[in-house]
Amino acid sequence: MSPRIRCITPEVYQVGGAGLTHANDAAIYLVAVSGGAALIDAGCGRGSDLLLLNLEAAGVAPDEIDFLLLTHCHYDHTGGAAALRRRFGWRVALHTDEVAYLSKGDNDVSAAAWYGDELTPCPVDLPLVDGQELRLGERALRAIHIPGHSPGSLAYLVESAGQRVVFAQDVHGPLHPSLLSNRADYQASLGKLAALEADILCEGHYGVFVGRREVAQFIARFRSPAGATRGRDG
Repeated sequence: MSPRIRCITPEVYQVGGAGLTHANDAAIYLVAVSGGAALIDAGCGRGSDLLLLNLEAAGVAPDEIDFLLLTHCHYDHTGGAAALRRRFGWRVALHTDEVAYLSKGDNDVSAAAWYGDELTPCPVDLPLVDGQELRLGERALRAIHIPGHSPGSLAYLVESAGQRVVFAQDVHGPLHPSLLSNRADYQASLGKLAALEADILCEGHYGVFVGRREVAQFIARFRSPAGATRGRDG
């Protein structure tokens, strides 16, 4: 299969997700700046060979990746993390509240059981907290804690080509007891995301939203007591 990527800015690409790698993959994004690169989420692991082809098509070799930044522990975002870390030595980052679920391979909290699969345990090299910054060359990338969908959900904010780009994978939810979701936290996190006034939002299942108005409208769809979707997209 030929590599397929989507250019979002000259430094930001979508390199994985349904239609690009594997049907069970949430979106996988690449940030590649002068002096550093990071991959945001790893998919379920079933399409990693295509992911590597897509990285090549974006002009980035695996040994140029500094970080594998995970938005949360769910299988469709992290199932491929252990193999990629083992193969390339990428430093895996995740919020402290979800380190145990990934490192132990919890199939319930990670929603791997929803897919009839198992989550391969993966060590976390960089436990993150709200507001923590990571350096990509001379560029700062900031982790923002947005609990609700899961206890340790993170968004990542970076400036690229004069645009505020936010990677917030499961803005839409869902909320479910087995995922340890919290509706009050979720609604507060939507407000936190809206206050960032992002120019570009890279979501996990609904695509990429460009322009502050488009971003704000998408977030607003879920800002109500019954706003989160219900379903398998974890």
